[in-house]
Amino acid sequence: MIIIGDDLNDIQEFKYFLSQQFEIKDLGHLSYFLGLEITRSIDGLYITQAKYAFDLLSRAGLTNSKTVDTSIELKAHLTPSGRKPLSNPSLYRQLVGSLVYLTVTRPDISYAVHQVSQYLSAPRSIHYAAVLCILRYLKGTLFHGLFYSV
Repeated sequence: MIIIGDDLNDIQEFKYFLSQQFEIKDLGHLSYFLGLEITRSIDGLYITQAKYAFDLLSRAGLTNSKTVDTSIELKAHLTPSGRKPLSNPSLYRQLVGSLVYLTVTRPDISYAVHQVSQYLSAPRSIHYAAVLCILRYLKGTLFHGLFYSV
C-alpha cells in the first residue's frame, strides 16, 4: 500500500491506526512500484519505467539491436489483412500489452502502440514488425520519463 499526503502527522496517525488493525511493515520512501521507478528531488518526483522497458527489450531479444528514430514508419500502412498471419501470436500480445503499460511514462509511443493494439485478435507479420520498430525506438530513448511536480 502506498500512503501519500501533504501532512506528515496525518500520515503517521494513519499508519499507527493500520498497525493496530493489521500487521504492517513500513518500507520507507517509495522508490519502485509495479514497474515504476520513483526518484524524489526538491522539485518533485521523477517517474520512469527504464528497468521495465529494458526487461521488455530483453524479452523481445532486442538488447543488442540497432535503434530507429521514429516509433512507427511514416509509410507504415497497417491493415487487418495482408502478409502472413503469426503462427503463435502470444508473444505479440504480451509485447503489445507491456507497451500499453509503458505509455504511462512514455506518451511519445502512445499513437504507435494504439495502432498495433488494434490487431491483437489476428496479428500478422507486418504488425509484429511494427512492434519491433516501436521497441527499437524505445531502446534509443530508454531514459526518457515524465516529471511530476508535487
